[in-house]
Amino acid sequence: MMWRMLKATGTPLVMYDSATRRLAPIDELMSAVRYRDLIGQLIARDIRTRYKRSILGVAWTMVNPLVTMVVLTIVFGQIFRIEVGNYPAYLLSGVLVWNFFSQSTTAALHQLMWGGALFHRVYVPRTIFTVAAIGTGVVNLLLALVPLAVIVALTGGLFTPALLWLVVVVPLLAMFALGIALLVSTLSISFPDVIEMYAVVLNAWFFLTPVMYPVTIVPDQYLPLVMANPMFYLVSSFRIPIHDGLTPDPAVMGAAVLAATVSLLIGWIAFTSRADRIAYRI
Repeated sequence: MMWRMLKATGTPLVMYDSATRRLAPIDELMSAVRYRDLIGQLIARDIRTRYKRSILGVAWTMVNPLVTMVVLTIVFGQIFRIEVGNYPAYLLSGVLVWNFFSQSTTAALHQLMWGGALFHRVYVPRTIFTVAAIGTGVVNLLLALVPLAVIVALTGGLFTPALLWLVVVVPLLAMFALGIALLVSTLSISFPDVIEMYAVVLNAWFFLTPVMYPVTIVPDQYLPLVMANPMFYLVSSFRIPIHDGLTPDPAVMGAAVLAATVSLLIGWIAFTSRADRIAYRI
């Protein structure tokens, strides 16, 4: 199957001389760029496979966050009485970001395991399966913006020019998720239990991130913990233009850029430095 993909994308076969290789992170980056058509094919395959036998098809990407929003709005907006204006839009914008992050990074781990057998047969950049998983997540996130726009309109929200900031924020989300996925994948190569541990960490991380609640209700003694959470800044950067109709605060935006950049650099360097050992450990 993968061989057919390589032929379909017209990706040329390349001879590699280990004596002339560049640094591993740079070499992997150049290889991933060269195989970009294959990455596109993997993303398209993931989208088709996910919705192939579904009655609603790709509409599930929109229905799922809406159902989640309704349930959480009833629980936290009506029962626990969280005081936030236009709570449905506030909640859904945070849920979309978190779903993208958790689902795409988890999928990246399984994608690496799926592609492991291929590494023994033909050369492909080791990062392409992780990049494809994050790319699929970005596509799903963009599709989910449709029901979000509907909710914002129905609940009296405003569509302002600040929404243009999403063009910057969405790539930052992808960079951060890719870095985390690569870092966790690197650890899982040597320690398979990391995959199960990551699921536990995600659950705790979700409740430590102001997705369902505003940061204003966090007790002062726990504020440093929230401020040290990179997902707080990424969620806020995405939510502020949508919920408040405002440009993200420069400090929040700067922290989001820093978190995304550091995550990607650490994840990419860690993964590519061990890329040659992946085929022997998966």
